[in-house]
Amino acid sequence: MTSKLKLTLAALALAASGLASAQTQTLLNGSYDVAREFYKDYNTAFIAHYKKTTGKDVKVDQSHAGSSAVARSVADGLDADVVTMNTTTDIEFLARSGVVAKDWAKRFPHDASPTTSTMVFLVRKGNPKGIKDWDDLAKPGVQVVVVNPKTGGNGRYVYLGAWGSVREKGGTDAQAAEFVGKFYKNVPVLGKGGRDATGIFLQRDIGDVLVTFESEVIPIEREFGAGKVTAVYPSVSITAENPVAVVERTVAKKGTAVLAKAYLDYLYSEEGQEIAAKHALRPRSQAVLKKNAATFKPLKQFTVAKYFGSLGEAQKVHFDDGGQFDKLYTVK
Repeated sequence: MTSKLKLTLAALALAASGLASAQTQTLLNGSYDVAREFYKDYNTAFIAHYKKTTGKDVKVDQSHAGSSAVARSVADGLDADVVTMNTTTDIEFLARSGVVAKDWAKRFPHDASPTTSTMVFLVRKGNPKGIKDWDDLAKPGVQVVVVNPKTGGNGRYVYLGAWGSVREKGGTDAQAAEFVGKFYKNVPVLGKGGRDATGIFLQRDIGDVLVTFESEVIPIEREFGAGKVTAVYPSVSITAENPVAVVERTVAKKGTAVLAKAYLDYLYSEEGQEIAAKHALRPRSQAVLKKNAATFKPLKQFTVAKYFGSLGEAQKVHFDDGGQFDKLYTVK
């Protein structure tokens, strides 16, 4: 083979690889950290589905942290094509910033929340402190690990769940504030996000109970081994919606609008819902929910709207600087 022919073949190979690379679109999903394992599985399924239905190759990258931290990164310029969060306030923040559509919640079914979760208690093997319900978390001598409600939706749902648990028993807002104040006096350190809180509880061995999403139980068992923690379901808990949205600013720049919509649409498919159930995210599909009844214990739940109007209103009253949380929690 002549050196000229070798050079020609090399140039053709390079051009072909460049063409293949150009044809492979890349999508970035900005998400909350507890959803990391779910999206690893989901991305694999979506890539196969997209190839099968469109003939196109796609690569999906992930960026995970506390949901509010991710939202701020996107607002500051992180080129995520989609955001998949655990609280609507973080997507509302992006809508106000002009990077997500104002009517984002109407773009997909169930107010653009393909799954839900709820808050449960993870206690150490044998539940040595005998923790059964929210009241137990405010007792002297009990250490509680939670996420900072200023940096993660996980933490906001814990706070609102604790507050609402008092209201569900007929208590007033004043009584709820008193209880939540006692509850946070038992918090030795605030996690930055759900995964950080889990690390504090299991790697640093701090606390008697971790209050987190129901969906955190399975990743913990995978990482640390079954039997390290026991999930305790309180008498009542809060419904946590997991909203999603296309980042309009990014898809307009990258030309990925069709891909981004397909990625989020697939979350509502039977396969997407099955993968969610496998990761203990409560599916919207009643058929999939029924099929996975062993994973999702019946639990009395209340919505954010019942006591707080909306997450946006709760943000202003409770989590903005100078709000109720700042009044109740003293940084240790």
